[in-house]
Amino acid sequence: MRILKEPLEFQWDKGNVGKSYKKHKVKDKEAEEPFFDKRHKIFKDKLHSKGEERNRIAGKTKKGRLLFIVFTIRENRIRIISARDINKKEVYLYEEKA
Repeated sequence: MRILKEPLEFQWDKGNVGKSYKKHKVKDKEAEEPFFDKRHKIFKDKLHSKGEERNRIAGKTKKGRLLFIVFTIRENRIRIISARDINKKEVYLYEEKA
């Protein structure tokens, strides 16, 4: 599990802005919220870490929506690759370890 230092900065550009909303109805600002959830859990994504290290986070938004996010860190900023609702099989990643 990885610990992120605060304050957190996010990197949004043409390559990732709005992408998760189009696919999964998760707005960019909402995708940032789980990083501030005190109970969030972060895991390395060994399967998809080819060119750069990728991580996964399970956490809740301010409204209680449980999200599963894939991200990387570039230049000390978090770049969200994808964000979606957590599925039933993944809920244990958050609830069991929180």
